[in-house]
Amino acid sequence: MNIRTDRWFLFPTVLVLMAGVFGCTATTRTVSPEEALAYDATYTFTDKRKIVHDLVESLRTQPPLGSTVNRPVVIVYGIANRTSEHIDTSGITDDIRKELLQTGKARFVNKSQREAIFAETDYQMSGAVAPETRIALARQVGAQYMLTGTLRSIDKKEPKQVRLKKKSYIYYSLNLELTSIETSLIEWADSVELVREASKPIIGW
Repeated sequence: MNIRTDRWFLFPTVLVLMAGVFGCTATTRTVSPEEALAYDATYTFTDKRKIVHDLVESLRTQPPLGSTVNRPVVIVYGIANRTSEHIDTSGITDDIRKELLQTGKARFVNKSQREAIFAETDYQMSGAVAPETRIALARQVGAQYMLTGTLRSIDKKEPKQVRLKKKSYIYYSLNLELTSIETSLIEWADSVELVREASKPIIGW
């Protein structure tokens, strides 16, 4: 075999190696928060946006918040994650609280900052702060309602068969409740349901 023939044999090998190198190059791009992105059937930030929108719409239009102009005080006790995924549900309640505040339908106790508030109160009463600028004691506002919820999921996969792609489905359900602290009665409840389908080849990267 001469040198020219050897070169023709090496040429496809070089092309394959070059394709592998450039194909593995990392790339980035800026994505809009409004863009729907899902690489698999698991929970995404797009799901959070839909959940927040639907539940805030229900809260602000239905009793008790939707039928009052007095801006009731609410305290958030969080959403229990009953799924098999690691989902930070505080992001959901933070967004619900923010959007409800913007509607003017409710006020919220800042539960996460209670220790910091107590620390600042103690400091102001320590004698280091001028009396005319100290806060008044026993003026904190008690909550009328408690906001709680539960996030659940059901994972379903196609049975084992001979196929090129394998499908999976995940059903998400978020139930939210607004409970009167004085009476222990649930005054409002609603839920949002999502079903995500994903398929992937049996053989792939």
